[in-house]
Amino acid sequence: MRIAQSWLTEILQRANDGWSVSPAELDAGFVRVGLEVEGEPEQLPEIDGPLTIGRVSSIEELEGFKKPIRFCLVDVCGDEPQQIVCGARNFAEGDLVVVALPGTVLPGGFEIGKRKTYGKPSEGMICSASELGIGSDHSGIIVLAEDTAEPGDPAAPVLAAGAGERDTVIELNVTPDRGYCLSARGLARELACGFGLDFADPAVELELPSEGEAWPLEVAEESGAQRFALRRVTGIDPTARTPWWMARRLLLSGVRPISPAVDVTNYVMLELGHPMHAFDAAHLQGGLTVRRARAGETLTTLDDVERTLDPEDVVICDDRGPISMAGVMGGASTEVSDDTTDVLLEAAVWDTLAVFRTIRRHKLPSEAGKRYERGVDAAASIAALDRAATLLAEITGGTVEASLTDVGSAPAMPTIAFDPERPSRVAGVEYPVGTTRHRLEQIGCTVAGDDSVLLEVTAPAWRPDLTLPADLVEEVLRLEGLENIPSVLPTAPAGRGLTATQRGRRGVAHALAAAGHVEVLTSPFCDPSVFDAMGLDDDDERRSTMAVVNPLESDKGHLATTLLPSMVEIARRNLTRGSRDLSLYSIAQVSFRTPTTGAVEMLPVDREPTARERQALSASLPHQPVHVAALYTGRRVPASHFGPGRDADALDAVDAARVVGRALGADIDVRAADHAPWHPGRCVEVIVDGEVVGHAGELHPAACERLGLPGRSCALELDLTAVGAREVLPAPSISPYPAVNQDVALVVDVSVPASAVEAALRSGGGDLLESVRLFDVYTGSQLGEGRKSLAYALTFRADDRTLTEDEGTHWRTAAVEAAEAAVGASLRG
Repeated sequence: MRIAQSWLTEILQRANDGWSVSPAELDAGFVRVGLEVEGEPEQLPEIDGPLTIGRVSSIEELEGFKKPIRFCLVDVCGDEPQQIVCGARNFAEGDLVVVALPGTVLPGGFEIGKRKTYGKPSEGMICSASELGIGSDHSGIIVLAEDTAEPGDPAAPVLAAGAGERDTVIELNVTPDRGYCLSARGLARELACGFGLDFADPAVELELPSEGEAWPLEVAEESGAQRFALRRVTGIDPTARTPWWMARRLLLSGVRPISPAVDVTNYVMLELGHPMHAFDAAHLQGGLTVRRARAGETLTTLDDVERTLDPEDVVICDDRGPISMAGVMGGASTEVSDDTTDVLLEAAVWDTLAVFRTIRRHKLPSEAGKRYERGVDAAASIAALDRAATLLAEITGGTVEASLTDVGSAPAMPTIAFDPERPSRVAGVEYPVGTTRHRLEQIGCTVAGDDSVLLEVTAPAWRPDLTLPADLVEEVLRLEGLENIPSVLPTAPAGRGLTATQRGRRGVAHALAAAGHVEVLTSPFCDPSVFDAMGLDDDDERRSTMAVVNPLESDKGHLATTLLPSMVEIARRNLTRGSRDLSLYSIAQVSFRTPTTGAVEMLPVDREPTARERQALSASLPHQPVHVAALYTGRRVPASHFGPGRDADALDAVDAARVVGRALGADIDVRAADHAPWHPGRCVEVIVDGEVVGHAGELHPAACERLGLPGRSCALELDLTAVGAREVLPAPSISPYPAVNQDVALVVDVSVPASAVEAALRSGGGDLLESVRLFDVYTGSQLGEGRKSLAYALTFRADDRTLTEDEGTHWRTAAVEAAEAAVGASLRG
C-alpha cells in the first residue's frame, strides 16, 4: 500500500488541529503499531527553475516521422507563446498543462534547454507526472482541470496541492489479517493509536435522500453477497476532468487517473478501503441480478478479453446476461466512456473466498480483489457510496438522484466477555487500570462493563479477525508496544530431557555429519513413476504407495516409501549447479501401506464415534518407520597436498551403515545381496540381530542413467526404527467428551515445593485426572506465619463417557485427601 504522507496528515488534522510529523517520525509511528514499512519513506524530488502553468494555444501534427509528433504553441503569459515539440496525445487545444521552461532542472538532473528537434524549435517541455517525480505514469502529460490555475502561475504550489513544497510517499506491507490497512482510513486510525491522537472517521454517511430504488435489483442467496448498494448520478459533463488534488493522490498511490467516474471510485477505495464500480446507466438493459454464473456463459471484461465463466463465479447481470465479474473486473458492455452522462455507482461486499477463487481461476489480480480477499467493511458501504456520488457530482456538475438501492447489511459482530487484567497476565507487564478499555476503544471496539470485573467488547465490522479474547489481548499488547514485554526464558522442568529415541536420532545425525556428510531435507511425497527408473520389480513393496487426496504438488501425489527418490532429486539439483562431489544424508519418515490402511468415510457429527469407528480410524493409518539414507557422487576425498583424493565407492556407503550402527549401539553385519536399484555385485544387505534393516552399495549403472546421476554413484538406506531408533510419530488419542474442571486452593507450609503438592494431587486424582495447573500463589497474614496458598486447576476427562460434576467432585476430594496425607495440605477457607 503506497500513500502520501500529506493525505494521512490531512485526515488526522480533522481531529488534531495543526498536527504533523517528519517522515522519519511517521515511519517510526507505523512500526510502533506493528506495520511493516517497505524501505525508506520516499520524499518527492525538488525541481529547480521556471516550472509554470501554460495553456495550449494551438497544435500542429507533424508528418513523416516513425511516431506521432506535435508542434505546440503554449501560452505562459509571456511576450510570445512558447514553442514546444511534444509526443504525447492526451491533450487538446485550450488545455491547462505544466510547462518546464528552459533552465528548469527536472528530477535526475535533467536540465531543460532550447533546441531544434523534428525540424522545429522547442523551448521547453510539457511535463508528465513521471517526469516531475509524481508517480510512475508516463502514459500522457498532466492536464489540469479548468480553474485550477491561470497561465503564467508558478506550477510548484499547484502540484503540491496543499501538501507543502515536498511531500513524502510511504509504502507499507499489509499482512492478510489487516486488510483494513489497505486504505487511508485504516492507516490513519493506526497512526492515531501510535501517536495517541483523536480520530475522526472519514467513513461517515452523508444522509443523502433515499426515496425509492436507484435501480431494480435482485440478489440471489447463492451469490454470497453480504451487501449491495446502488446510487445514480445524472447530468454528468463528459468533458469534465479529474481535479489535480485527486489525480495527485491517485498517482502517488500508484493508480493512473482515467476519467472522473473511474477516478472517484478508485479514490474512495483508497480513502475508505471499500472497492466500488461505475456502470454507464445508459447501456444497462433492465434490472440487475446478482447470481452465480451459468455453464457456458461468457463475459468480455474491461481488458477486452472474452472470458468463459465458471459456475462458481459470481456475476452481475442485466437482461442480456453477465455484465460484471463481482469483485474482480467489470464488463466492457457497460464501461464508462468519454460520452457517459449517466452513471450508476455500485458499492458491494462479496464473499471473500468466492472472490479469491475467481481471481486465481481467471488470473485477474486487482486492487479491488486484494481488498475483497482480506475483507471489506460492509458497514461502510453507504458511506462510500455517498462519498463517491457527492464527489462525482461536484467534479462533473451532475446531480445525485434522490434514490438508493440497499440490499443486505453489515454482519452482527460477536460480543466478547473479556477480563481487563488478562493482557497484563499474558505479557507479564503491569498495565495501568483502564489501559485495556482505552486501547480497545482506540481500534474501534465498543466496550461496556466494569474495569474491575469483566468487559463486554464488540469489535467493529472492519475487524472480522477479532473473535476471541486472545485476539483482543494481542491488540492491547501491540499498541502498548511488544518491545516493552520482557524476554524471559522459561525454566525447563526437571526430569524432561531427551528420550532415548531422540538421543539415538541425534546421535546418528551427529555421527554422519562428523563423518563428512551434509544433511538435506527430503520430501515425504513422490511420483510413483520413479520406481520404473529405479528398476524395481512389479511386486516390490516400495511400489505399494498411497495416493494423497489433496497433494501439494500434482506430480508428487503419493506418500514416499523410500527416501532415495527425493535424495536423487536433491542431488540432480546440485549437479546442475556445478556441485559434483556430494555426500548427502537425510533422516525422515516413510509410509508403508498395511492390510487395513485406506480411506475412512466421514464420520457423522450428530453423535459420538463408536469404539469400532475409533478402532477403524487407528487401523487406517499407515506404518511410518524412520529411515536414514545417504547418497554419494563424485569424490569422497578431495584432492589436496596430502594426496590425489579418491572417488566415492560402495565401501563408503557400507561404512556409513557402520557409523549409524555405532551411534545406536547396534552390531552391524553385512552380506552380499541383489536389491534394486543397487548394482547386484556391489550391494550388501545390512543386518541387525538377524534382521535385514537396509541396503548399501553402488547404484546400478542403468538406474544411474535413468535417474540422471553420474555413473558409480553410491547410496545407503536403513530402517532406523528396526535398528532401534523408534521415533514413529503416533496419531494422538483425543477424547471426544467434555472435561470437568475443578479448582482447589491448598494451604501448605512455605517450605513445601509446589511440585510436591502437584505430585500428591496427581497421585490421588485417579486415572481420569488429565491435567494439573498451578494458577495462583498467595501469602498473607490471614494464612498465618510461614504459610502459603497454592491454587490449582484440575481437569478430569474420560475417554468413554461424559463425566458428571459429582464424579469430578469425588476425584477432586480424593486428590485433596492425598495432598493432606502427603504434604500436610489443608483446604483454604
